[in-house]
Formats: sequence, C-alpha cells, structure tokens
Amino acid sequence: MAGVVGVSGSLAGRVAVITGGGRGIGRALALGMAEAGATVVVSSRTGEQLEQVVSEIAARGGQGRAVVADAADEAQARLPVRAAVERFGRVDVLVNNAGGSAPGNHDPFSGDAEAFAATLRLNLESAFWTSQEALPVMRTHGFGRIVNIGSGASKRAAASVGYTAAKHGLVGLTRQLAVSAAAHGITVNCLCPGWTNTSLVDFERLGRAKGVSAAQARADAEAESAQRRVLEPDELVPMAVLLASEAGGGITGQVISVDGGYRL
Repeated sequence: MAGVVGVSGSLAGRVAVITGGGRGIGRALALGMAEAGATVVVSSRTGEQLEQVVSEIAARGGQGRAVVADAADEAQARLPVRAAVERFGRVDVLVNNAGGSAPGNHDPFSGDAEAFAATLRLNLESAFWTSQEALPVMRTHGFGRIVNIGSGASKRAAASVGYTAAKHGLVGLTRQLAVSAAAHGITVNCLCPGWTNTSLVDFERLGRAKGVSAAQARADAEAESAQRRVLEPDELVPMAVLLASEAGGGITGQVISVDGGYRL
C-alpha cells in the first residue's frame, strides 16, 4: 500500500470508523487509511482479529482502537461511532464494510424467511444505523465521508435473493443519503468489489456446491472479469482513501467498482 497518500489524498487529522474491520477488505482499508494519516476505529464481532489490526496500525506508526460489536444488532452497530466520538471527539469517515450472507436456507421457493431478513439486517440496516449515528457529528464539523462497501451484486443478480436485495438497497441508501447530506459537507458513495481474495471467498466450498473442484471454481470466478483474475483487498484502498479525503469532495452519490471488470 506504499504511496496511498500520493495517489489518493491525505487523511491526516481525520478519524475513521470501519465496520467489519478485522479481516479481508475491512482490514486492508483500516491499514490503508491509517497509512494515509487517519486515526482508525475498527469493529467486528471478533476481538482477537481487531487487536491484531490495531497492532499492525501501531507498528506502522498509526493510532487505532478496537470495538467489539455485532453489526446486525442495532445497539451494538452504533457502538464504534460512539466510541470514536467519546475517545477522539469526532468521526470524519465512516466505512460500512460489515456484510455477508446470514446462515440459513436462501432458496426463494423453500427457504427460511429469517435468513432473508437477517441478511438485510447485516448488509443494509446496519449501514443505516451506523450512518444515522455518524451523520449528526459530521454535520456539526461540516465534513463527513461515508463509504458503503457494496458488491457485484449491487448492480446485477449475482448471489442469493437476500444478499442481492440488500446490496441493491445499499445503492439506494447511498444515493438518498448523498442528497440529504450534501448541504452539510458530507459525501456518501458506494464502493463495489467483485471477486476478491478474502476468507469469505472459499473456493473449496463453492466448488462443492457446484460439483466441481476448487481450482475450477476459482477459474470460473476469474472468467467473470475482464482481467481474468481475483483481486486482492489492497487494490480497493486507493479509491477508498480518495473518497474519504478532501480530494474526493466532488464525488457523491456514486456507485464505483474496483473489480477487474466484473461481468462487463
């Protein structure tokens, strides 16, 4: 991630909250924003992973804080924003990265309705809860950046019904919040990865579900992008930092993909 500041802009003096920040894309964004100068508050359900991220930030000369919270629970979802305000007096950047598919049967014909509802809570409602907590503080300071982490399923049918509905809903939330918050110096954007090399992308499991090998499952995923590859989490960092910075102030209400040309 060397050169993030030069490419994307500085976050010096800013306080950033990143949900789902213990691993994968969230971890990469936390480290990248810390490198760009931000004080970073990371949250997830797994304290050990969060402490590792905070240790990595400190080893690079940055400042971070871990907040254990379940993004699918409204009271807990608001905790990292509150912690940032209590400890640092402000929150300038909010990255709504927590997401995934809730356990259960997602078949629209015979599936579990609670699995659908839980997936909406985790991916869509959680982003509203944290944003609602952060927006008044951002308004007070006349500056704010919200970056919602979408998916290839934010633009097309690409996953379970619940996940695709939630990620499409995140686009609507992004656009409406952008309109509502624009007069207060706040921008809201949706950053969409495609196939990305994280622990949530398990090609062994995907292969079993399709009746093929893990290697074939990966090859099938690679074939869905113009670049014929699975991206690394670090590749989302420069765009995320740009959207979070002063330099990104003219970008709002946008759905931006960093996905290697997924399903063009």
